[in-house]
Amino acid sequence: MSAPVTFILGGAASGKSAFAEEICVNAGKSKSYWATSQILDEEMQVKIDRHLLQRGQGWTTYEEPLDAGRVLPHLTQDQICLMDCATMWLTNHLLAGTDIDAAQAALVQAIDACTAELVIVSNETGLGIVPENALARRFREAQGRLNIVLAKRADTVVQVTAGLPLVLKGTL
Repeated sequence: MSAPVTFILGGAASGKSAFAEEICVNAGKSKSYWATSQILDEEMQVKIDRHLLQRGQGWTTYEEPLDAGRVLPHLTQDQICLMDCATMWLTNHLLAGTDIDAAQAALVQAIDACTAELVIVSNETGLGIVPENALARRFREAQGRLNIVLAKRADTVVQVTAGLPLVLKGTL
């Protein structure tokens, strides 16, 4: 049986990452951080620096924008790993022209095989307006489908709004 998975959804700047980090800190396990972002501009660098400061010391960081197979198989049952975030992972695949269905299937397979407890952060993008361009609409649809798959796979699902958690599935 695979390790527990907690899936945390929220809008931009909703407090979802801080909430996920709190879960990891309180787990009493060795903490790992799977960073999916790529630093492509100064704004992203500032955001990453803010997250590093917020997270503090004591984390092993894996920087891998695309391949769960390069991170999850190396984790052990005495660890908890925060994937932050599934939205950046998906964006990286869309921009790379990857087969999204195959990438998503590989991600879920890696999650199922992982022996470490996982906390996965993702953005809820389906609450806004319909985007004006095709790529943005494709992204919104793909993000919605990915969130559905991850929520179904997760043992616990939490929606974070204004820093407040609402458990949608399971228990904290």
